[in-house]
Amino acid sequence: MNKAYKFRLYPDKSQIVLIRKTFGCVRFVYNKMLENRITIYEIYKDDQEALKQQKYSMPADYKKEYGWLREVDSLALANAQLNLNTAYKNFYRNPSFGFPKYKSKHHDKKSYTTNNQKGTIRIVDERTIRLPKLKDVRIKLHRKIPENVVIKSATISETAAGRFYISILVEYENDIKPVTPKAEKVLGLDYSSKALYVDSEMNTPDYPKFYRQAEEKLKKEQRKLSGRKKGGRNREKQRLKVARLHERTATSVTKHLPVICRKYALSIFQLSSRSTREMDLSQIHLIFMLLTGWQRCITRSMGPD
Repeated sequence: MNKAYKFRLYPDKSQIVLIRKTFGCVRFVYNKMLENRITIYEIYKDDQEALKQQKYSMPADYKKEYGWLREVDSLALANAQLNLNTAYKNFYRNPSFGFPKYKSKHHDKKSYTTNNQKGTIRIVDERTIRLPKLKDVRIKLHRKIPENVVIKSATISETAAGRFYISILVEYENDIKPVTPKAEKVLGLDYSSKALYVDSEMNTPDYPKFYRQAEEKLKKEQRKLSGRKKGGRNREKQRLKVARLHERTATSVTKHLPVICRKYALSIFQLSSRSTREMDLSQIHLIFMLLTGWQRCITRSMGPD
C-alpha cells in the first residue's frame, strides 16, 4: 500500500532559488510539450494514420535548445511529461475533465515531483532530508515515518504565503488481520451546519469559529492591500501578509478537527446518557464525509452568529 506524509520544509536562500527555478522549468516544459502536441494535431488532424505515426517531443529534446533546463532535477521534468499524458488520458476517457490547459505562473499551484532512485531521497536525521539537486534540506518531522517503508517519490510545493512543504510517498506492506463481527451498539455522528456535528444523543461540540475570529484583521489587511500600487514591493509584502493570515486560519481548522475527534472519543461515556455508557462498544460513526469536504463547509462559520 501507498501512503503520503506531509512535512514543513525550511530551505536556505540558495535552495529556495533552485526550488523556484524547478517550478518554472517544470511549467515551461509542460507548456512546450502541450504546444507541440497541439501543433502536430493541427497539421495532421485530417489524416488519422499519419497522426498516429507522429512522435511527440520529450523533456530531453528541449535541453539542447534551452541549456538552463540542465540546472534542475531531470526527474521533475520527466514527471511533467507524465502529468501531461495523464491529462490527455483523462480528457479522452471523460471529456468533462476538459482539454489540458497551459500552466500559468500566477494562478497554478507551485509544485514538482521527483522520484527516489537508489537513495536519492532519504531521511538523514530528525531535522534533515536529502533531496536530488538540493542535497540536505532542513525539515520538521512532526511525526515519525515507519522504518519498514520504501520511499517512492517526493512532491515539493510552495504556498501563496511563501512556505515550503514536502509530501513523501512511501510504500509498505499492510498486514490486515481478520476481524470477527460482533453485535454492537453504535453512536452515530452526523454533520451539522451550525455546530460541525450532532450525535444520536443530541450532543454538539463547542466549535470555535476560526474565520470569524480573524475576519476583522483580514478586512483591515486586505484594505491595505487594495491600496498598494500594483507591481510595487510594498504590495508584495502586504500580499504575503494577507496570504499568511488566510493560511493560518485554514491550518487552525485542519488541526482542530482531529482534536475534536480525539476529545470526543475519550469523553464519550461522560457526555452521553447512561444507556449510551452501557454500550458494549461505543463506535463513533464519524460521517466525516472525507475530512476535507467538511473543512470546505466550515471554513467561514457554523450557521448564524
